[in-house]
Amino acid sequence: MKTSITGFFFVLLLVLLPGFSNKDLPKSAFKVISFQEFEQLAAEESEKLRVFNFWATWCAPCIKEMPYFEKANQSDKELELYFISIDDARRPERVTAFIERKAIESPVYLLNDVDFNSWIDKVSPDWTGAIPATLFIQADGSRHFHEGAMEETELLQRIDQLKQ
Repeated sequence: MKTSITGFFFVLLLVLLPGFSNKDLPKSAFKVISFQEFEQLAAEESEKLRVFNFWATWCAPCIKEMPYFEKANQSDKELELYFISIDDARRPERVTAFIERKAIESPVYLLNDVDFNSWIDKVSPDWTGAIPATLFIQADGSRHFHEGAMEETELLQRIDQLKQ
């Protein structure tokens, strides 16, 4: 437990340093963000296919598909994966404990905005609010949305299709 607390405070200290940006976060970093910060992250230019997977620690289908996303991210250098947790931001230790327990290496952001109805349509007008949900953003800025869990082959096919 002492190691997880120390790690959390180390990442927190780095985030609070002046001039520090999300790009400076270690690969397995965790940060609490507002929806506005999510929008900024999603708007950043990239030559890679960016994947934003919305999930929660209490969502069994989310947890089932996470290893597929992690594996794809680790094996494909043309991909940038971000896990966006919609857990209760008042209890970030739940998310940090989950990240450690599941050995999540991709960046994890905890969305600190409980007014889901104000931002779900901004992510995608097709989103009912159910999770898991995934937003794919191509290098040209085109957005593609998928609601519901994905099997590994379905995810890999979708990634290959969107990278063309």
